[in-house]
Amino acid sequence: MTGQLKSFIEVAQDSDFPIQNLPFGVFSQSREGKRRVGVALGEWVVDLAALEANGCLNLHPNENYFNQSTLNTFIESGKSNWSKLRAKLQNLLSADNPELRDNLVLRDQVFFKQSDVILHLPVHIPGYTDFYSSKEHATNVGCMFRDPKNALLANWSELPVGYNGRASSVIVSGTDVVRPSGQIKLPNSERPEFSACRKLDFELETGFIVGKANRLGEPVSIENAWDHIFGMVLFNDWSARDLQQWEYVPLGPFNAKTFASSISPWIVTMEALEPFKTHSPIQEPQPLHYLREDHAKNSYDIHLSVELKAKNAEHTDVISQTNFKYMYWSMAQQLTHHTIAGCNLQVGDLMGSGTISGPTPESYGSLLEITWNSSKPLTLSNGEQRSFIQDGDTLIMKGYCQKEGLRIGFGEVSGKVLPAIQFNFTAHTAEEKLSETV
Repeated sequence: MTGQLKSFIEVAQDSDFPIQNLPFGVFSQSREGKRRVGVALGEWVVDLAALEANGCLNLHPNENYFNQSTLNTFIESGKSNWSKLRAKLQNLLSADNPELRDNLVLRDQVFFKQSDVILHLPVHIPGYTDFYSSKEHATNVGCMFRDPKNALLANWSELPVGYNGRASSVIVSGTDVVRPSGQIKLPNSERPEFSACRKLDFELETGFIVGKANRLGEPVSIENAWDHIFGMVLFNDWSARDLQQWEYVPLGPFNAKTFASSISPWIVTMEALEPFKTHSPIQEPQPLHYLREDHAKNSYDIHLSVELKAKNAEHTDVISQTNFKYMYWSMAQQLTHHTIAGCNLQVGDLMGSGTISGPTPESYGSLLEITWNSSKPLTLSNGEQRSFIQDGDTLIMKGYCQKEGLRIGFGEVSGKVLPAIQFNFTAHTAEEKLSETV
């Protein structure tokens, strides 16, 4: 569809959700209400379950794709259905089509203000993997904690480095994040101590949702990798830097990254992002053959930003602005490498990009980099300073693509940090006390 396509629903010019976007999500009318699938159009949610029930979206006879609590059933139906539905919706919602435009009764059943509904985690996520694919970010971290002349380890330029994360703690935007606690090893202490995290950080990332499974033992070739990607989300992979510094040798992040990972509620399809494709950075050395893509555009020009709102502040501060196009390893390379040993990906799996940093301090994707591990504190507009995130702070990430009058956006992913849970290890639990009295 071209940028000239118009909806009969008025959409603001700066909206993330024109008719050319139509990202997928899951919503309900109350916290405990029935969940179903919808797409975003301007300020509205379009209820696909209602359209399906009224015979407007017959993708396959006797199939129920949208009266579901997650998108997994629809995603699993295949790429041809993704495109077919997108075309049907754009036709149905266009200003020139009277079928829904002039049916006021049906419109009342189909359109809900986003501000009046609850948005939920859009997919069931069987597995979650986080990569480490920004050369600028990896170089910054390597300079901080290793020899700057050898900031990147030998394998970094040869393969998309990643680790398997914790799918159960992936949460939807707007969910509060409790400050984690764990073991921290202070520089002058012989042994670690148990403490609330003192260096809580955000990681500005995107994520992609796996749309097609592969069989155990059967890798996905680089030529076919894009067919296995349904769409993208914004992603804040919260990080407890001090917990991680102590625990990550020799096997990598554990509790420092398991406590919360926030995603945006809307999944933007790859088809919607097609006009914004661009080239990834030149890769030197040339990757091994199984990771080599042709010279087609294999990245996306996505503007990304991070805002911080202090507990008592009236306004937010933009503390980072960067772009997805800086990513060294592409999503196709990440997916192919993930499967090369035979790993079987599943529909709904989430793949995090890794922190996205650009070439300048203003484009760094974490407070670790922005404040250079506390050595250069950030001053907010209200005069407060930040080295890392404080209790009561809210982090908001936004992303959009824009050119030639067309804007395709992701909305936002936000989360407020709550104080750590207080532990009293000397007190008996109620269950223990009861057993003692019996």
